[in-house]
Amino acid sequence: MTTPHPTAIAATPAARLDLVAVWLFVIAVMIFAMVVLGGVTRLTESGLSMVDWRPVTGWLPPMGEAAWQKVFDAYRTSPEYKRVNAGMSLDDFKGIFWLEYLHRLFGRVIGLAFFFPFVFFLSTGRLRGGLRWKCGAMFVLGGLQGGLGWYMVKSGLVDQPDVSQYRLAAHLGLALVIYLYVLWTAFGIVQHRSGHGGGPAGTRAAAVLALVFLTVISGAFVAGLNAGLIYDTFPLMGGQLVPPEAFGLEQFHQNLFEDRATVQFDHRVLAMTTVAAVLAFWLGIRRSGNPGLRRAGGVALAAVAVQAGLGISTLVNGVPLVLAALHQAGAVVLLTAVLWAAHQARR
Repeated sequence: MTTPHPTAIAATPAARLDLVAVWLFVIAVMIFAMVVLGGVTRLTESGLSMVDWRPVTGWLPPMGEAAWQKVFDAYRTSPEYKRVNAGMSLDDFKGIFWLEYLHRLFGRVIGLAFFFPFVFFLSTGRLRGGLRWKCGAMFVLGGLQGGLGWYMVKSGLVDQPDVSQYRLAAHLGLALVIYLYVLWTAFGIVQHRSGHGGGPAGTRAAAVLALVFLTVISGAFVAGLNAGLIYDTFPLMGGQLVPPEAFGLEQFHQNLFEDRATVQFDHRVLAMTTVAAVLAFWLGIRRSGNPGLRRAGGVALAAVAVQAGLGISTLVNGVPLVLAALHQAGAVVLLTAVLWAAHQARR
């Protein structure tokens, strides 16, 4: 029996699919970084510094003082300049402009990093069956995410110098959906799943994943309303478990999305429920015969503990930039760990 040549082994479908998985994992890492960069852009109030959207011609920054002055003049017509940054100098404007510019530029880079390998893999037959349609859906979702980002920014260029918390939550939510979809697809390439849904462990993992996702989205409403700044104590809010100002709006559902005290209270409740849910999930699978599931559950438990600590530290310290950015990154790490557990449950 002859031993196959190494180049023949490298050309097998499994090796080809592994290369696709590496590509998807790289894209996932880039999306992770993009989510964190978007959070920093929000925290530094840089997101409204660019008042137009040029998806094709907006690659280059202003070149020369005349170009900078033109961009700055456009910004001075915005509500943010008139109500928040009136009198800002051109040099100060450059400080907030560069972060938003990098945020948009990185989004374009992710698009190219996806598009060209996608075309290559598709033309060389490395994307087969349902995988080609999944990757095609990722590309479409990425394009929609760019449009949604501009739709979000536009809400802060009309009357109020803040973007809509609804659009902010939608923008973050779609980014996370794309991230999770890319990761799930990559997991499926490197580790084949069984035909069933993972049984009770898979169902519980899916439920925990949905809860974590909901908690992260509730955090977007906290950020959009600057609700994290009104109570900086834990676990009490204004000396009470339920803040006295909560649920002050006439319509109950409006309180959940528009009342700052209620929004912070909701996020706290969801966060503590998430901690309990991840702990319960880990207790349920810690003696599982599936070692991959046990490892993923342990990582999820560690991630939720760190994330809870980051959330409390961010709150009581007045939402400093570094802690707040780490808190957003921790949310994505926790989502990743629970997604991994859900995938392991199906093996």
